Amino acid sequence: MQQPHESARADASPSRPQDASPPADPALDRAAAHWPDLVVLDLMLPGMDGLEVCRRMRGTGPVPIVMLTARGDEDDRIVGLEIGADDYVTKPFSPRELVLRVESVLRRTRPAPAPCPASAAGLAVDPTARRATKDGAELTLTLREFDLLAFFLQYPGQAFTREELMREVWGWDFGDLSTVTVHVRRLRGKIEDDPARPRLIQTVWGVGYRFDPAGREAD
Repeated sequence: MQQPHESARADASPSRPQDASPPADPALDRAAAHWPDLVVLDLMLPGMDGLEVCRRMRGTGPVPIVMLTARGDEDDRIVGLEIGADDYVTKPFSPRELVLRVESVLRRTRPAPAPCPASAAGLAVDPTARRATKDGAELTLTLREFDLLAFFLQYPGQAFTREELMREVWGWDFGDLSTVTVHVRRLRGKIEDDPARPRLIQTVWGVGYRFDPAGREAD
């Protein structure tokens, strides 16, 4: 498995030496000096908590983030995902589970044959450049939001279950399906004219979601 060259973090990571910085501020300083390939971030940090660290890193630049927490409450997981974490692992967890999650996130960031650029309804994605626009204006998307939008644009008009989206976009055969729900909601907030009444990413009741390039009002 390709491991991150350096991870700004405060907990154990898989198999190789890493940059372990328990206080949040030094970890942010080190990340700024040597931007990591992936961050394994503990929610419970002394001083600044992991959510604030995640917000600051997201405001600085793109980096995959796997968040660790002893909190099992769904609201905590959703908050972490909403501020930009790519995955969320609840303690206690097995080392193997963490390795699988890190591998999955890293697979999404490795250079690979990318889908062709796609566009519809004023939206456009260039997977090679990792650039997305709406009506010509660049969108600020997280790693997963970009992948989700690119996937929808590749399959307009086709309905997908949350399980299918998790498998095709996240590369997981298991996981918390609320991850998909949160990312769809965040993506709607960035591409819909009225996120409360989405016309592009529509909910297909009893199934999942469908991208409608015509932007017709859902039934």
